[in-house]
Amino acid sequence: MKKELMLAATGLVLAFNGVSQVHAQAKPEDLVKQRKAGMTMIGKYFGPVGAMVQGKMPYDANVVARNAGYLEVLSKLPWDGFQASTDSVQDTRAKPEIYQQMDKFNQQRDAMYDAMAKFVAAAKSGDQDAVKSTFGATGKACKACHDDFRKEK
Repeated sequence: MKKELMLAATGLVLAFNGVSQVHAQAKPEDLVKQRKAGMTMIGKYFGPVGAMVQGKMPYDANVVARNAGYLEVLSKLPWDGFQASTDSVQDTRAKPEIYQQMDKFNQQRDAMYDAMAKFVAAAKSGDQDAVKSTFGATGKACKACHDDFRKEK
């Protein structure tokens, strides 16, 4: 049993090392594509919930809970694509200030993570009022980062 555990642990270390090396060698353009795709998917699942909490479409607690589950994962995907190597890629709305103010950028990301976690918990609870308030706070956390670190079209 101990030998099997050691082999499994060694396999995990080797696999992680391989993933780390691949990530480190990613082309800047690919990192930008990855983070843009993540943001697009966040918008896809965030938008309908926004329409529901604003009364623009009927509220469906099942859809809200499903989308919140997706958003819980999707909201974490774009961030490793914000590497300094991407600062010269032209096809992006990311401001260069990101790489000059990484601490602030990461603080805003973490604030969004916190807000998203509260939204997800509210969505899973089925409490429509809690969904509305936590959705609004999550939107504000996203907007704060966009205001500081995203170029206008």
